[in-house]
Amino acid sequence: MKKTYPTYVTDAYATENILRAKLPDLSPLPSFAKSRDQLPQPFWAGHESAMTCYWKAWEIAFQNLRLPTPRNGFVSPYIDTAFNDHLFMWDSAFILMFARYGRGAFDFQQTLDNLYAKQHPDGFICREIREEDGSDTFMRFDPPATGPNIISWSEWEYYINYGDKARLAKVFPPLLAFQHWMRRYRTWPDGTYWACGWACGMDNQPRLRINDDLHRPTDNHPLEFWDTGHMAWIDTCLQAVFSARSLLRMANVLGRQSDVTDIQPEIDNLTEIINATMWDDDKGFYYDRRADGTLSNVKTVGAFWALLAGVLPPDRLARFVGHLNNPTEFNRPHRVPSLSADHPSYHLLGEYWRGGVWAPTDYMVLRGLTQTDHHDLAHEIGCNHHTNVIKVFEQTGTLWENYAPESATQGNIAKDDFVGWSGLPPVAVLFEYVFGLRPDVPNNKLIWDVRLTEAHGVTKYPFGENGRLDLRCEARSSAQEKPVIQAKANLPITLEIIWESGTEIRQL
Repeated sequence: MKKTYPTYVTDAYATENILRAKLPDLSPLPSFAKSRDQLPQPFWAGHESAMTCYWKAWEIAFQNLRLPTPRNGFVSPYIDTAFNDHLFMWDSAFILMFARYGRGAFDFQQTLDNLYAKQHPDGFICREIREEDGSDTFMRFDPPATGPNIISWSEWEYYINYGDKARLAKVFPPLLAFQHWMRRYRTWPDGTYWACGWACGMDNQPRLRINDDLHRPTDNHPLEFWDTGHMAWIDTCLQAVFSARSLLRMANVLGRQSDVTDIQPEIDNLTEIINATMWDDDKGFYYDRRADGTLSNVKTVGAFWALLAGVLPPDRLARFVGHLNNPTEFNRPHRVPSLSADHPSYHLLGEYWRGGVWAPTDYMVLRGLTQTDHHDLAHEIGCNHHTNVIKVFEQTGTLWENYAPESATQGNIAKDDFVGWSGLPPVAVLFEYVFGLRPDVPNNKLIWDVRLTEAHGVTKYPFGENGRLDLRCEARSSAQEKPVIQAKANLPITLEIIWESGTEIRQL
């Protein structure tokens, strides 16, 4: 008899994943018209275009809601990626960063349930799943089969906004199983991670040596999509650390510390290796590491995952963040380009990931700056990004997949009506970095970092499962003037108000 071998090395936490057996939810989808009053209601004196763009983002988002079908085997209503009728892992994670604010009208977070429901017994989740029949777009050992590993961040951010411990308990096992799969099948012997253009999500960045040796700087080459270059990829390594930290936080909330005893050693090992072998001290930047141990010459926006991953030693932080203020690198008219402007392949109109400004990577940079207490720079970049997106909206009436770095225009390779992750700037960036609202529901606290001088605020702002806040700041003559804040809440919370010359704590 012919000997057979198992196809999978089963992961126990994938077996624990209850979403693989969830019955499909076929509840009717809400319309935008009927949902509008249930969404947060911002106002900002003198900025009507920003408010119109805010509502346009939600209108497009609701047009992209979908139900599971018997053929695709999805389990929850979801928001489509708005690209090619496939559900994308990394797009969905970022879409939910703004869509979480709409939970009062629709549970957008359940979009990820469909990815968990398609998890393989070994923990693998394909990065792109066909909505027609629910099949994986790639075989699980294809180089572009999965990634980036950021869905644990999306779930943790949702928890910070809503304190939904029940959801955290459901998603923790599939997330941990996916972390195990990535470590088992995507690492080099020293524990660093590899990817390729499609797996890292930044398709055509010129990160391979073939770009240096064989092709003109402006050429795109098919190998950029598929080839690992036998490199340790800086963004993928940093995402592994960041995801691991998110899992530790979840385990602490859930009392499952015994399930993650292997996580801290991986964080420690990767942090040490990244800082020892992927940092160029002369340039003050993190780079991909080639197979021969040398570093690439490509300054990619992906290196800024280092801020969220928490790997930077204190003596390196200022130099590293300084690249965001360097006009020859990342401080361009529309911040932050995906490729440093001093690279030969940098394109004035974006050329996709060869300089294009993308909502998800800008949001990643902003959250990293917040985590490292660079609040002034975060506000500056957030306002710049938001302003440029609004200018393009005024010209075109819609939101775009990406934007040009040198002018207020859409990227030269970009889909329109892209909501999609381009809902981030008119919604999440508006709330968090223009208005300065930073919720922390588990600690029952909202920080309002007031920097605008015009009257602004938001009513029906969601805070936790049932909380709703009405927040208004009156116009001021200067940023130094103490803001006059009117705040109401339907539950007791702590409001910390920060402005240029002071702070105030209120109990609502």
